[in-house]
Amino acid sequence: MGGSAPRRVHQPPVETTSFVDRRDELAEGRRLLATARLVTLTGPGGVGKTRLAGRIAARVERAFPDGVRFAHLAGLHDPALVPLAAADALGLHDHSEQPPLDTLVEQLRDRRLLLVLDNCEHLLSACAELAAALLHGTSGVRVLATSRHRLALTEEHLLDVRPLPVPDPDSDLSAAATYPALALFADRAAAVAPGFELTPDNRAAVARLCRRLDGLPLAIELAAVRMRVLGVDQLVARLDDRYRLLTTGSPAVLPRHQTLRAAVDWSHELCTEAEQLVWARASVFAGSFDLEAAEAVCADTEADVVPDPAPDTAGRADERHGTGGGTGDGKGEGKGAGTDDGTSIGDGKSIGVHPQDVLEAVAGLVDKSVLSREGGPGTARYRLLDTLRHYGLDKLRQRPGEESAARRRQRDWAQEVAAECERRWFGPGQREIVARLRADQDNLRAALEFSLTVPGEARAGLGLAGTLWFYWHACGAPREGRYWLDRALDAHPEPTRERARALWVAGLLAGCPEDLTRGRHRAEDARALARRLGDPAEVAHAEYLLGLMALFGDDLPAALDHYEAAVARNPVDGQLPSLAVLDQVELAASLAFLGHTDRAVQVCEDAHRLCEEHGEEWVRSYVLRVLALAYTERKEWDRAEPHARDALRRKLAVHDVIGIGLTLDLLVVITAARGAHERAAVLLGGADRVWAGIDGNRFGSTTYNSARKESETRVRAAVGPGVFDRAYRRGGGLGLTAIVSYALQEAGRPVVPGPRRADGNPHPDSGRGDPRLASLTRREREVAELVAEGLANQQIADRLVIARRTAEGHVERILGKLGFSNRSQIAAWVSARR
Repeated sequence: MGGSAPRRVHQPPVETTSFVDRRDELAEGRRLLATARLVTLTGPGGVGKTRLAGRIAARVERAFPDGVRFAHLAGLHDPALVPLAAADALGLHDHSEQPPLDTLVEQLRDRRLLLVLDNCEHLLSACAELAAALLHGTSGVRVLATSRHRLALTEEHLLDVRPLPVPDPDSDLSAAATYPALALFADRAAAVAPGFELTPDNRAAVARLCRRLDGLPLAIELAAVRMRVLGVDQLVARLDDRYRLLTTGSPAVLPRHQTLRAAVDWSHELCTEAEQLVWARASVFAGSFDLEAAEAVCADTEADVVPDPAPDTAGRADERHGTGGGTGDGKGEGKGAGTDDGTSIGDGKSIGVHPQDVLEAVAGLVDKSVLSREGGPGTARYRLLDTLRHYGLDKLRQRPGEESAARRRQRDWAQEVAAECERRWFGPGQREIVARLRADQDNLRAALEFSLTVPGEARAGLGLAGTLWFYWHACGAPREGRYWLDRALDAHPEPTRERARALWVAGLLAGCPEDLTRGRHRAEDARALARRLGDPAEVAHAEYLLGLMALFGDDLPAALDHYEAAVARNPVDGQLPSLAVLDQVELAASLAFLGHTDRAVQVCEDAHRLCEEHGEEWVRSYVLRVLALAYTERKEWDRAEPHARDALRRKLAVHDVIGIGLTLDLLVVITAARGAHERAAVLLGGADRVWAGIDGNRFGSTTYNSARKESETRVRAAVGPGVFDRAYRRGGGLGLTAIVSYALQEAGRPVVPGPRRADGNPHPDSGRGDPRLASLTRREREVAELVAEGLANQQIADRLVIARRTAEGHVERILGKLGFSNRSQIAAWVSARR
């Protein structure tokens, strides 16, 4: 009773800088994962646990036929969301009412995969519960966790991620470049001071600096940024001064968390006051964000901004470049508009930030390695490392009222984004809309959490949760949608339009037999409230849902009468266009099931024209499926199959999982009727695997189950139990993308299933039949697939966590082995293979 849209790829964060060699830790991590099912990387903040986990996962990927997936937990605060985040990372869809962990275990029982749980320390109990459930309920799932603290499970094996080793500055440093800490500093310093390299003249100073920073990668990276204006000796001298101040003369070595704090404090002082303020305010973002979001959340309104008291614009320009008006010798370096102890953010005397100044502040923070820049859907995005985000929050909380104001602006921004996406939903660019919302998923959660925990904000939270109806419904996230809607409805019981909307959306997300009764009651409550409020649009939305309940509840005459009346009425002002056209789709389905196929085809054709006029894809895929259903009811297989295949192709494009399941069931009927029995058995196995992640009983609907069950009986009898079982298992072994690919092949050209990732995409080792393919190494096959996706060499390097020069070499070797002269030929060859 819903759909999905393109899912965010759950991979380790893109590495925008080189990875320092951790050969021993990589080897130990691989060894532990070969024998243990739960491995936790522990260590202090800033030591590099996430990047190491990504590298280990990449090295062991071939051992997991169902792939490796990352669940990024840094942006979560509610333990209840941990299993939902894991399911989302794994591409699993749950519409049931049973506990999320039970469903997760059930869906993973026969999988062989690695789940990486990143940043567990603030959700230890929930992460431990998740890991324990997977360890005890499955046999092929392994867990790699990163955390500052252990999960405290008996099955847990720990890998302590230590700071990078640093040589004695007074020892023989002829092999200094082999020390990862020194290599890291040299790499980062060269990025801001081109031409910098380790030499006999500077390597003792670099070693002394890295030792002073305890070999912590993040501290070293932050210090290296200062090479833009300081020499190494100056950097060491100033760092020594700062540490003497922090220890008040104590000879004791600072604990590592103080070392990192000192390095971050120093970076904070390097920032201008505007940069400091943007850093603090951006810390309310739970995930990555784009410039538009930064401008909405980090800037003051005109009334809030205090005029700059300093008339010296030249000095201000120097500050914005992080030099504080300093000279080449570094005097005055790092002051910006702050003070020596970095309290400018906490003194309540900020000059404020104009919206037009946010870009400059963001650019400055990127230059200083405070913000990391990463790719995003259609625009650049920025992220604060978790350590730097918590530092920014500390600074923000020093200013009375600043945190709540920033979180309120972040929530208002989320409302505006959701409303804009809802307005644009019935039209072109649906995949881009969903990609944007998925990129901001953690920020949407933060906005909802703020609204539902701060007094007086519950109505706004209810409105946001209801506005996102298409996201919960069309992105395969009904369980999380129900979670937020249930909380919001409890928090705001008053009779408002927001409540009427939330009631029917909560009913729409009911996706299993045990929840349909509650969904029906909520739809009825929504209709009654909307009528009381005089809101015909919300009445129409609730009535769409009530008709859908009748259709899936096998009351076809009632569904027909309901949708006849809805379509005859025409859309009312404010009615969501997607639901208005879906009224026609469900009318056509009711007509087809009742044998009125001529009229069903006519209604579908009218709806299809409307979708084409608006460039809409999601509803159009439903129109095509019902058109195929109408021709199936007429036994016109030659006309039914192309429409079903077209529907399936479009549903995969928007990742409509329930729609894919329904369409595969329809193709089973068509394929069996055409006598391709073994092929139908493969499709049956694949369809049942898709439905296992939703509701294996197809919502308990006889209407949607009967033809499929009859086809299964016919196919089993035609080929015999042995052939049937083998073909069925073959289909069940294909992931979502693979079974759709199989279904879209012409009959007689079946896809040979090979190793698959968790999302159903081919494993790089699959498809060995092509002799040219056999000439490529595993890595070259991966690169060829990424070339076919349109990625440039730097993007390929980022995706595979390799150097750009290495990626370029792979592309050149692929061209030579395949006899091609350009990348377009590689892309065409890969597409033809698919």
